[in-house]
Amino acid sequence: MIKMYGFWRSAASFRVRIALNLKGLGFEEEMIDLDAGEQNDPTYRAINPQGALPTVIFDGGPRLAQSLAILEYLEETHPAPALLPADPHGRARVRSLALLWAADHHPLIVPRIRGYLADVMKQDEAARAAWIRHWFREGLAIGERRLAGDPQTGRYCHGDSPTIADLCLMSQAMGARGFGVDFADLPVVNRIVDACLLRDEFARAVPLRQPGAPAQH
Repeated sequence: MIKMYGFWRSAASFRVRIALNLKGLGFEEEMIDLDAGEQNDPTYRAINPQGALPTVIFDGGPRLAQSLAILEYLEETHPAPALLPADPHGRARVRSLALLWAADHHPLIVPRIRGYLADVMKQDEAARAAWIRHWFREGLAIGERRLAGDPQTGRYCHGDSPTIADLCLMSQAMGARGFGVDFADLPVVNRIVDACLLRDEFARAVPLRQPGAPAQH
């Protein structure tokens, strides 16, 4: 049994949700409402002292946190289908792309940063929204420059099978769409996002399709 503590709009939960779907692993997801501050509740802090999402428990074992570490664990324990290339250079390239979105840009827009901007830096809603849109857009634009013209880029970020890089790109791209970021001028990014969304494993994991997400009109 796999249990995940996540939230519908958590980008990191989205990445892990896709991986579980791609690996064909059933899981139960308990939503921790970030908007209501449930990540700060002592009950959840006892599970994950950082108060971050997701936390995943595999077969009643020790709790695992941090999405990229969880993805690596899944790759080691359930290697098929592979989400990392077979060759060392390819694995390094995929990890590098994944870190671009998951480590360089995603941490700049999480709730604790937005809260700091509001409470300590006294930035109003418009300024906070501009900050968020800037970093979403920046991450995708840098990704476009890295992917475009690279012969290792295929139907997906690396070749013609999804990798961890695609999971991280999707979390950046879908978050950007949610905040109204225009990235229509990034053709490679858009092509890869469209290719991912054609796959049921990605489509089922999309944030707005999760319990608790606002209804789409």
